[in-house]
Amino acid sequence: MNITEFLKAGPNNIVVAAHDKNDGKYPSGKNGPRGDYTFSSGIWQTVWMEPVSKNHIQGIKLLPQVAEKQLKIQVTSTAKTKVTAIVSSEGKEISKTVIQSGMEFNIPVENPKLWSPDSPFLYDLKLSIHGKNGEIIDEVKSYFGMRDIKLGKVNGIVRPLLNDKFVMQLGLLDQGYWPDGILTAPTEEALKYDIEFTKKAGYNLIRKHMKTEPQRFYYWADKMGLLVWQDMPCLWYPDEDTTIYRKAFRDEYKAIIDDHYNSPSIIAWVPFNENWGAFDVRNITDWTKQYDPSRLVNGNSGFNNNPSYQKAYGDPGNGDFVDTHIYVGPKGASEPDPKRAASLGEFGGVGLFVRGHMWPVENNAYAYEPTIEALTDRYIFLMDNVEQLLRYKGLSVAIYTQTTDVEHEVNGLLTYDRKIQKMVLERIKAVNQAVIKAGNELN
Repeated sequence: MNITEFLKAGPNNIVVAAHDKNDGKYPSGKNGPRGDYTFSSGIWQTVWMEPVSKNHIQGIKLLPQVAEKQLKIQVTSTAKTKVTAIVSSEGKEISKTVIQSGMEFNIPVENPKLWSPDSPFLYDLKLSIHGKNGEIIDEVKSYFGMRDIKLGKVNGIVRPLLNDKFVMQLGLLDQGYWPDGILTAPTEEALKYDIEFTKKAGYNLIRKHMKTEPQRFYYWADKMGLLVWQDMPCLWYPDEDTTIYRKAFRDEYKAIIDDHYNSPSIIAWVPFNENWGAFDVRNITDWTKQYDPSRLVNGNSGFNNNPSYQKAYGDPGNGDFVDTHIYVGPKGASEPDPKRAASLGEFGGVGLFVRGHMWPVENNAYAYEPTIEALTDRYIFLMDNVEQLLRYKGLSVAIYTQTTDVEHEVNGLLTYDRKIQKMVLERIKAVNQAVIKAGNELN
């Protein structure tokens, strides 16, 4: 928003306000009237003000093209002008291009260093726009990762390929809730901590569930090397005033894709989860794939689950994954079909009570263990079964519930306050890495 026309000479008071009923008719996720957690509404992400020139860069769109050894760039500015793009690697300029704004253009990236969880290499990018006399009038510094994600066959089985190789995607369901701020992390370090913990525990994937985060979250995922599945927060009443609320869902979903398009860590979009507020799933899945063909799409994760108050939409039959949720699992997970990979979008959810670190409500989980050691043993047993499904049933993705306890749920690897690790980290990391290694051996 450009607030120039509202400013007056001298001191100004600026108030940013939002009216957010969070009534379930607009996309809200799990903190609304039919959600699981504390109701909240209003502004919960950072608001900032930035002075810019009258002619300035409004947005950039970056698409790595690994096979072509180039980066596709689109720069949007307030007026058509000359753009200089410079790619650097570890402080050394490797490529430079001059073009007009508003046009897509390619800049070479010879012998690209590929981005992956094992090697999250990021290139630096500087974009400048120029005035009539060639002077720089605005400049943006960014980054990108050269990586490619698509489906392919490995030994005749459809699997997701990262940089042309199958990588078993093993991750955590990450809801991003906090005891004090609900949706808002208390500090930058807190936001970063959950990603660091996931990485240290030997996972290579986060499924960001029913929530979007500030861009700083995705920056740290890009930098530390974690794959991200990004959910679209659901609406809960898709059949009320459909011309208004369904349109709002589509508009906000597009905005989320646009906002986070440049993050190499995001490899999949998930428009619907367990039929919650599901409508036009097949069409929206197709639209997502057309709008962003550079990523995978999971149209209705956990289509085998459904709230009792609505009719299940079910498996849309398109997109890139056959995805079921099995608690405790993992036996019974979906298997690949001729065009889609098999994903276990949620499983596990085994709980542990930790006195002094639980939300003051009746706590629950899908199953329980009495001690840290017993919970760790149970987890390793589940992962041993995941490896069996990976090797012999074509499973390509497994996402364990969940990173932290969340309010009444006590099935996290961490307590809700992040003060207690509920499993033995070294043992968890060892089995996670063994499962990922088993996937690598299939290439």
